[in-house]
Amino acid sequence: MGIETPSAYGGSESSFTSAIIAIEELAKVDPSVSVLCDVHNTLVNTVLRKYATEEQKAEWLPRLAESQLGSFCLSEAASGSDAFALQTRASKTEDGKEYVLNGTKMWITNSYEAEVFLVFANVDPSQGYKGITCFLATKDMGIQIAKKEEKLGIRASSTCSLAFEDVRVPEANVIGGVGKGYKIAIEILNEGRIGIAAQMLGLAQGAFDLAVPYTYQRKQFGQPVGTFQGMSFAFADAATQIETARLLTYNAARLKDAGRPFVKEAAMAKYWSSRVAGEVSGKAIEWMGGTGFTRESGVEKFWRDSKIGAIYEGTTNIQLGTIAKMVQKEYE
Repeated sequence: MGIETPSAYGGSESSFTSAIIAIEELAKVDPSVSVLCDVHNTLVNTVLRKYATEEQKAEWLPRLAESQLGSFCLSEAASGSDAFALQTRASKTEDGKEYVLNGTKMWITNSYEAEVFLVFANVDPSQGYKGITCFLATKDMGIQIAKKEEKLGIRASSTCSLAFEDVRVPEANVIGGVGKGYKIAIEILNEGRIGIAAQMLGLAQGAFDLAVPYTYQRKQFGQPVGTFQGMSFAFADAATQIETARLLTYNAARLKDAGRPFVKEAAMAKYWSSRVAGEVSGKAIEWMGGTGFTRESGVEKFWRDSKIGAIYEGTTNIQLGTIAKMVQKEYE
């Protein structure tokens, strides 16, 4: 829970690539646990490591590494892909010591269990996105957390709506400076996309690892069904798709660790890994036949979990739009 966090704050002091590999490995077993660790590490911890003051780091990073879960609160009912159309407001008290937050957030991962929330709110709507500011709030400040959404997949990962009604946050809990929330969110979401790519990559591998051995055990017409050419070629195609997703994801992580531009590569990794996850997990159900269609097999869960990959932390169309813009810039 503190993979990149410095050891002085109770973390592992490892690399971004290490975090990506951990997310991938967890997703091979349960993508819900994977995304919990992904959001906590690549979004919440990273915001604090990069933008918090030394005092803020000393107070919050050890908690997040050892005992408390973090949540990243950006999306709202009217601001999904257009994340910066957010309506949550923050107004400063007369004495200047606190901000008062009012508004709602939707689709917030980790929100049911989290105790630390990074909340994006606008301190001056007349300034547009330049008024967006990141606040660190805690559950005991009065954040109202609705029931968990009943979702198609990643059901063990909590997704809730949050309400902020006159939630008072100390001025000392502003992260990165007033009006810097837009810059923070844009940079962090680019990194977060690599995390989701790793989750989808691990999911695809997990479904593959579950389904393929079954086909070598089940016999039809006197031989294991997995040895028939039609099915074995499908395995070869899926294995190649998984490997391409892995190379795209690792390359994006490598570039990020090296301090090089990685926005296009992150978008490519998320787009392709999400697509591969859906295709491979869907095929895995078919490879297992009727057994794959049952809950007991476990493989259908991977397919349900895969659907979110094309939606959160930037939809597939958002990724394609980003890639297209970057390609255009290269040839202007």
